[in-house]
Amino acid sequence: MSGHSKWHNIQKTKGAQDAKRSAAFTKIAKEIIVAVKEGGGSGDPNNNSRLATVIAKAKAVNMPNDNIRRTIDKALGAGSTENYEAVTYEGYGPGGVAVIVEALTDNRQRTAPEVRHAFSKCNGSMGAPGCVSWSFDKKGVIVIDNEEGELDDEVVMMDALDAGAEDFESDGPAMEITTDPDAFNDVVKALEGKGYAFVSAQVEMVPQNYITLSGEGDVKNMQKLIDMLEDSDDVQNVWHNWENMD
Repeated sequence: MSGHSKWHNIQKTKGAQDAKRSAAFTKIAKEIIVAVKEGGGSGDPNNNSRLATVIAKAKAVNMPNDNIRRTIDKALGAGSTENYEAVTYEGYGPGGVAVIVEALTDNRQRTAPEVRHAFSKCNGSMGAPGCVSWSFDKKGVIVIDNEEGELDDEVVMMDALDAGAEDFESDGPAMEITTDPDAFNDVVKALEGKGYAFVSAQVEMVPQNYITLSGEGDVKNMQKLIDMLEDSDDVQNVWHNWENMD
């Protein structure tokens, strides 16, 4: 899920996410491989916090446990040759929307031009490192589905805060829990232990403020920019401060 996990954005993109489930699993598998290798070769999420974070994300999009286990085993295998490098690009979309693109790539010479092309094609521009990231905060964000209204706000809020969450917000059909990145895994584990199911659960770049685009052309270009970036095999996440009110 790109951007901040506001419920209207989740509803708007849920169908598209379902259609892209296979591609989403492929990208998460890449994150798992990197997490295992950068976590000292540990395939145990109890001893590898980065892996635990990726597994929480995988479970939230219903990636089967067998897929997760096979990917971990693949990363641990002696013949594993995948070597991905984490690269972050920053820039501006139409109307000055701040955009952060997180990628895992085995070839920067392929990825950078692809990202730059997407920005320029959609009336945006790629900027220097740090040009927009200062206006985002790194947070753990957990979204719980409450469309049926079966969950009590007070109960979920107390469960979240007792688990170490920083903030809780209820917006009717969804509940959003915010954590410090270092506390994210503990909060996820505690809430899972109480039987909660997540719409999304990951460490995100949360914007400090939002921009609403009024021009139809800007709205179309912004959506096109997100789509182009997310369609790239190298791009893992696209964070932005566009508040799409549709």
